[in-house]
Amino acid sequence: MDELILVQRDGAIATVVLNRPQKLNALTKSMWRALGEAVNRLSADDTLRCVLLRGAGEKAFSPGNDIGEFATERSNKAQAVGYGAIMHATARALEQCRHPVVAQIHGICVGGGLEIAALADIRICGESSRFGAPIKNLGLVMAYAEMAPLVRLVGSAVALEILLEGRIFDAAEAKAKGIVTRVVADGEVEAEARAAAQRIADGAPLVARWHKKFARRLAEARPLTDAERDECFDCFDTEDFRIGYAAFLAKRKPEFVGR
Repeated sequence: MDELILVQRDGAIATVVLNRPQKLNALTKSMWRALGEAVNRLSADDTLRCVLLRGAGEKAFSPGNDIGEFATERSNKAQAVGYGAIMHATARALEQCRHPVVAQIHGICVGGGLEIAALADIRICGESSRFGAPIKNLGLVMAYAEMAPLVRLVGSAVALEILLEGRIFDAAEAKAKGIVTRVVADGEVEAEARAAAQRIADGAPLVARWHKKFARRLAEARPLTDAERDECFDCFDTEDFRIGYAAFLAKRKPEFVGR
């Protein structure tokens, strides 16, 4: 339990834990690096079907970067550029993860924690969860690479509201803003997130990867190519398609193989 990033595997689901509960899972430079490395390894694993991402305990997902580390790791621009490179590499790893990512959010989800959660595909939180990005109070900017997922999620107007006011707001407002996908009772967060991950894992894994790829591509302004449009029909040549429609006709649960 000394590892700052834990990876726990249960069948086709991997749980990645921000494991610093004594500091409410505040993020350090080494945690950012380890998180990115873990996500890259999981993304390359074809036996995996879903990633659950959470903070240790039930008090916080993460309050963001550990301010106590700033004096030694982010005290000037040169240091911040190096630190930012690690953060942004991890953000890319999360954004490009081939498998669906479900954020299981307990308690505080602020600053860098909010940035990480925004990169998940589904975000489930408890009724008492709190959100925000009050970095204006530190004299800090949310860099392009950090702001982009938030803007894609909620739009520039809401992102600016969050950053300019720096308010901490509740789960209901987070749901209204589109920050979270689902709000449940605090005691049901883990079960609901796990159930969502299992529903994903029960589906055809190639289809989940294609859907993630297509959604990312549709967010880009450039027109689709003929080859990209054609790729939408590749699923018809997969073994999983044959398994899926045969199971449907036989009224039984499909057992997909990822081919």
